Amino acid sequence: MEPIKITIFQAYLFWENVEKNLQNLSLRLSALREKTDLIILPEMFNTGFTMNVEKCAETMSGQTMHWLFETSKKFDCVVAGTLIIREDDKYYNRFVWMSPDGTYTFYDKRHLFGMAGEEDVFTAGKSRVIFKVKGWNICPMICYDLRFPVWSSNQDAAYDLLIYTASWPDKRSAHWRTLIPARAIENQAFVIGVNRVGHDGNEVYYSGGSMCISPMGDVVYYKPEDEDLYTFTLQPKDLESARENLPFLKDSDKFTISID
Repeated sequence: MEPIKITIFQAYLFWENVEKNLQNLSLRLSALREKTDLIILPEMFNTGFTMNVEKCAETMSGQTMHWLFETSKKFDCVVAGTLIIREDDKYYNRFVWMSPDGTYTFYDKRHLFGMAGEEDVFTAGKSRVIFKVKGWNICPMICYDLRFPVWSSNQDAAYDLLIYTASWPDKRSAHWRTLIPARAIENQAFVIGVNRVGHDGNEVYYSGGSMCISPMGDVVYYKPEDEDLYTFTLQPKDLESARENLPFLKDSDKFTISID
């Protein structure tokens, strides 16, 4: 493993306006002046968290996928975030992991937020995915997945970094601030949560609170309110030290998950 440099963009999102969101993202990302390995964007970064799939869904060859590729190529790094994808007459809240050469992998959100009607519109994913950058094993999750620790359980130290990209409302921000450190400590991994800011078209307010927490529960980065573009470096030695000095993972329960 090598040190990995990560850029978080805690963005304001324009409601169901792909053109405006992609323009704003491009403009703000143009401020990057240092090489980074990974740029992480909020959940549904091109539309905001909407159930209006007929208007906002794209295909895997659509405008936003093209933007992801061009942005990844421009900055010579992985660019990741979620968007609404239509595939085989189904809709997915899909986390796309785009590489500079145009290759990509993805994770479909497993836990759909019923209180917003997400489960009535979207199809749930059925498998976890591990991405790799600079020797790091990275596990992506999406927003509501944060509430389900079994799904993110780090059996056999499968990952080193857990990422949650989200549209997490301010009125439940205390849960966000509590659960992300809990996931880091219990799984002995770095955990990054990337949230959005501002109001959406349903007048739901998002206060950011994007953060990175170390395996020991220390705050690497935290930003409440306001747009923020921030880059930091994670060191393998910090992960290795936590696991060697406190070898809790070897005592964790082993289990399998039944997927309907």
